[in-house]
Amino acid sequence: MSSVLPFVVGVLIFVVGLAVSIALHELGHLTAAKAFGVKVTQYMIGFGKTLFSFRRGETEYGVKMLPLGGYIAMIGMFPPKHPGEAPRDASTGFYNSLVMTDGAIGAPAEERAQQRRSVLSSMAEEARQASADTIPDGEEHRAFYLLHPLKRIVIMLAGPFMNLVIAFVLILIMLCGIGVQTATTTVQSVSECLKPASSSSATCGSSDPASPAAAAGLKAGDRILEYGGTPITSWNQLSTKIQQSAGQTVPVVVERSGERVTLTVTPQKTHSEVTDPKTGKTSTKVVGMIGISPTTALQRQSPATALATTGQQLGQVAGVVVNLPERMVGVWNAAFGSSERSVSSPVGIIGVGRMAGEIADSSSYAFVSKIQLMLSLLASLNLALFVFNMIPLLPLDGGHIAGAIWEWLKRGWFKATRREPGPKPVDMARLMPLTYAVIIVLGAMSLLLAYADIVKPITLPG
Repeated sequence: MSSVLPFVVGVLIFVVGLAVSIALHELGHLTAAKAFGVKVTQYMIGFGKTLFSFRRGETEYGVKMLPLGGYIAMIGMFPPKHPGEAPRDASTGFYNSLVMTDGAIGAPAEERAQQRRSVLSSMAEEARQASADTIPDGEEHRAFYLLHPLKRIVIMLAGPFMNLVIAFVLILIMLCGIGVQTATTTVQSVSECLKPASSSSATCGSSDPASPAAAAGLKAGDRILEYGGTPITSWNQLSTKIQQSAGQTVPVVVERSGERVTLTVTPQKTHSEVTDPKTGKTSTKVVGMIGISPTTALQRQSPATALATTGQQLGQVAGVVVNLPERMVGVWNAAFGSSERSVSSPVGIIGVGRMAGEIADSSSYAFVSKIQLMLSLLASLNLALFVFNMIPLLPLDGGHIAGAIWEWLKRGWFKATRREPGPKPVDMARLMPLTYAVIIVLGAMSLLLAYADIVKPITLPG
């Protein structure tokens, strides 16, 4: 690294971007919850020890030591076990039940099974009790679980949706505000000769014929206006015209020093590998080549392009998450074995922070390119937060959304079949054993990624 300071600045930019993304995610939850009358007692960014906090109305706002997540605390997340039942203490605590199970190894199988069920039941009961403890007297009507399922879906969806909006805005700035490096119709360089594909020499010999562009008198800085009588508006259009006119003598109109100059060029025939976009099959085709390369310039794209790019990247991130178990095997093999870590390997917070530092410190990128790469990194992070939080498992937002959808469907079924009374709220607390398992798995994955990002980091090209 050329300097420690740019690297540190890059990491700090990423940390601030991550914190802002988390803050806006939780703000989405908070805004929707308050709009539907749910009492929110806390809005916190980070985990661990509280660094500072303040209270506005009924909500405490604060920042904690580890900016790796956040949460809002809504009262009454879980319904009581039976509708209308008053909150009560769990008859046996989870840890008490766990000790009882451990101490009953010699008990009959049926008794041990009963005790294991008691442990699982205690997890759910403690979750219900903890939820009941958050409900102040006289404010039972403001509990989260009492909302219509559609409103609960909106509240839980509002957080990930904010991440999706953030990603779109960042991509919009990157593509529409800054632009994309695009080949122009202005010539950057003219090859002196055209070397055959089998040649390993990079220089032109005295026996090598001049390239068609050099023979025609094309020069660096010429802006191509017409080719074969057709006005030229893009480099792709020009490339297609050149390829289609192999062996033909074609008039070319260029702008040189403010004047129109007409030249003639005869593209040389060459063989090129062409892939059919429909079938994916590759074939050899004779195309024309004249030996010029274009200059590039930042070209602003349309908002529609930003929207399409967001959708495309969202699909790519979703594909990574779907194949995450398989990819984590590769991460394990790379971290604890001799195999190389794939450049497409998933990375954790440490890895992404390292990439941000490398972008800021690299001398291979221009300043504008560094901004674009940093925006792209933060956009990808927010897309990952959206996709990951939509996984239908507690404690992720998608788990609560799935529970609300199931209750909504049940209500619709009961209404369609005229069954009375209606269905009771879905008891999400029963999923607490699975929730703890998910937390353990996510924690293990985070530790593995952190270790791999330290011992075998992914380095950006260039």
